[in-house]
Amino acid sequence: MPIDTDSPESADRNRTPRVESTAAATPSSGDAGGHPSAIDGAPVAMPRKRRRRRVIGAFALLLAAGFVAPELAVIPVEGAGPRDWNPRSFWFEPWGASGVHKGIDIFAPKGRRVVATTYGLVLFRGEIERGGKVVVALGPKWRLHYYAHLDSVQTGLFTPLRPGSALGTVGDSGNAAGKPPHLHYSVVSLLPLPWKATAQSQGWKRSFYLDPAEIVAGSQR
Repeated sequence: MPIDTDSPESADRNRTPRVESTAAATPSSGDAGGHPSAIDGAPVAMPRKRRRRRVIGAFALLLAAGFVAPELAVIPVEGAGPRDWNPRSFWFEPWGASGVHKGIDIFAPKGRRVVATTYGLVLFRGEIERGGKVVVALGPKWRLHYYAHLDSVQTGLFTPLRPGSALGTVGDSGNAAGKPPHLHYSVVSLLPLPWKATAQSQGWKRSFYLDPAEIVAGSQR
């Protein structure tokens, strides 16, 4: 039986189905749930969260690395030993304008070499009123090492240090003028250590200022 291609039935059978566009039904920005997508350039929430987690993780890792890094401390004046400073001088009072002595004084002939106590990075080198010629370095455990009353400075800004790296020479600059040459050495923790606070004068500051003699003691063992 010939097929009548003009009949409504055959027309329906031979007509190619037309696919309706769903573009209008699809949200113009985002996925089916309406969330932002990267296809149309809209910001994506998940990558931002992932980046934030990575930044926080990197900071935590850096912070932890600073704590676990070994100090391997040495006495910061060449040829000096425990007899060259008074172990009772740390936090001794009264002590000039500062009230208490927040470090130790290592006595040595003028011009004796001053060296880095531990690994670190020079953050400041210059001259200030009280300390005279000074060097400040950031070391392990997030501690600042302060070397003062130098006669000369022999290191540069942002210079990486290792124990024994040359910093300068012993002197009497700043408010040490007229006194026997010595190195004033202080160590300050950038992170508070509240269990070290005491009832002494300015005792709360001992949460930050550490006894340098205890740090260099390991070099004598």
